[in-house]
Amino acid sequence: MKYEIILFDADDTLFDYGLAESRALAGVFTHFGMPTGAEDYAASYQQINQALWRDLELGRISSPALRVERFNRLFTAHGLSHDPQEFSETYLRLLGEGTYLIQGAVELCAELGDCRLAIITNGIKDVQNARIGNSRLSGVFEQIVISEEAGSQKPERGIFDYAFARLGISEADKRQVLIVGDSLTSDIQGGINYGIDTCWFNPLGKKNETGLMPQYEIRSLAELLKIVN
Repeated sequence: MKYEIILFDADDTLFDYGLAESRALAGVFTHFGMPTGAEDYAASYQQINQALWRDLELGRISSPALRVERFNRLFTAHGLSHDPQEFSETYLRLLGEGTYLIQGAVELCAELGDCRLAIITNGIKDVQNARIGNSRLSGVFEQIVISEEAGSQKPERGIFDYAFARLGISEADKRQVLIVGDSLTSDIQGGINYGIDTCWFNPLGKKNETGLMPQYEIRSLAELLKIVN
């Protein structure tokens, strides 16, 4: 076996974050009396949210600040009067209920039963633990490493130091580790920085314009089995 330890990203690698997000947005806007709010403001929200997550990767904003600031900016831009803090809390509760999986995730993890599997994710602790713990992948992972707990986020070295310590992986064991994720700037950049092999999950066939060179690129999760074995 070429790799004995697989570090999976969570969102849009094993878990369908887009579906969880869209349903949580629809639910929270409906809860606050705006049944068409998700449709009306989704594009604006996505733009704001993605910019803030890039700022998080660059260390320009903290995770607790991000979760409220995205709604603060959205409401300011559109003249909405809701409380961003209360709105955020309801949204995160609904998001934590979104346990939707990427096709093939359950089967892949079952096939990788001889490997040590872990999650390494940039996310909010309560949300990620709820989504993973209530999904069909509950109990599959040896460790669930979340940036909010680690005090560092991908692609920073700190979250990998934290993950390796939790898993008891030594420097000499790096050659046995593979990180799998959909984000070139987070998962792949982080793996390259840390000196471990990387696999880019690219189901939509996006063009890589970053200059980053993952060891592997896959379109479906099932392709990972050939790489590991």
